[in-house]
Amino acid sequence: MKRTWFYVGIVVVLLGALVGCSKEEPPAAAPAADAALKITGKVDQELGWTESEVRAMDTIEAESTNNAGETATYTGVPVNALLDEAGVGGDATTLVLVGDDGHTAEVDLAEVRACQDCIASFRNQGGFSAVMPGFSGQVQVKGLVEIQVE
Repeated sequence: MKRTWFYVGIVVVLLGALVGCSKEEPPAAAPAADAALKITGKVDQELGWTESEVRAMDTIEAESTNNAGETATYTGVPVNALLDEAGVGGDATTLVLVGDDGHTAEVDLAEVRACQDCIASFRNQGGFSAVMPGFSGQVQVKGLVEIQVE
């Protein structure tokens, strides 16, 4: 009788080990549908934040000059901080900034990484804009909703 219980115990342990080994890791959660700003693509984890979550992050000020030669100061979250939180993949080379109107602009990832003043700035009417001092006006995306890492 003792031998039977011994074998039953071994079978239970083996079955438990097999069940534990067969569990698959759940896929990384996609950014929430209500995210106001997302980072997607070649990142460790695709992320999305509500506007209030972004506004609660550490911010900096950046000065940028528009095509008319007017300089303004903007407040926002450093793009590099957002990229660091998502974990940029080692083979990524480009960022695609996506506006809420579908406008996109490509920019070299290494150049953005070297830019300490590049921010997702807070817009007065809500939402974000890409403020990229020293970059062409084409990458100053208004209504920024997504940063795609490629």
